[in-house]
Amino acid sequence: MEEVSPQRQGSGDDEGTDRINALSDGVFAIAITLLVLNIGVPDDIPADRVAQDLPGRLDELIPELLSYAISFLVIGSYWMAHRAIFQEIRAVDRGLMWLNILFLMFVAFLPFPTALLDEYPNDQLPVALYAGSLAVARLPLTAIWWYATHNRRLVHEHLNARTVRWHRIRGLGIPLIFLLSIGVSFISLTTAKLTWVLLFVIDIVVLEINRSR
Repeated sequence: MEEVSPQRQGSGDDEGTDRINALSDGVFAIAITLLVLNIGVPDDIPADRVAQDLPGRLDELIPELLSYAISFLVIGSYWMAHRAIFQEIRAVDRGLMWLNILFLMFVAFLPFPTALLDEYPNDQLPVALYAGSLAVARLPLTAIWWYATHNRRLVHEHLNARTVRWHRIRGLGIPLIFLLSIGVSFISLTTAKLTWVLLFVIDIVVLEINRSR
């Protein structure tokens, strides 16, 4: 395997980040699209019973629709965080590329715990696995930011310390809340799920406050 010299590892142009963003956007798009496949369309209703039975069968899909919406919004927020981080990165090296591959691996995995939660919405283990998967998926993105900003070797010179600190705190806070919801799930599954929704709302509000400063 060809060794990459330090001079070639970090590229000062946009080619490296453009290729990473293109690959990442593709993985995000596929992961989000796969989520809808977890929603099963009722197809075993007799033709003469559709009007009577279909409303009830659609009600049964509410847990699947809820987990779909949560996963869609979480993956979307991870995509926006990824975009915001790579807007500040001016160069890439092998370590950064591998961290991004690790992040994408966990993003591509998210449709599985979503399907598991759809199938067993009232069991604690699928809820815990789902929250754990969301937390673990966020950590490599946090690692990307810490790696790129270490000694400011891969980020733009104009990046201020406040932005560096903000992304670091957000990158640790989000997975921490998902992990805390696992503990909550032992007490109340509904509260654990509401924690995920509340986290998304709070994250949007905090982002808007940060942008307005």
